[in-house]
Amino acid sequence: MVMTSKVKELMDEKGISIRKMVQETGLSSGTLHRARGKLIEKCTLNTLERIADVLGVRVKDLFSQE
Repeated sequence: MVMTSKVKELMDEKGISIRKMVQETGLSSGTLHRARGKLIEKCTLNTLERIADVLGVRVKDLFSQE
């Protein structure tokens, strides 16, 4: 089972840009780009919690299983 990121999909659904996420989370754009791709598994729990909070979802909702 492979875990993939749903961050880009969630951002698109909610109309939230990278720039807005940077402002809301205080994270760098590089970190957000990693979270939107295969490197999401390298993100810290704190980073994932900040992203999930802005998106209004739970941390586990940032992932999909393939």
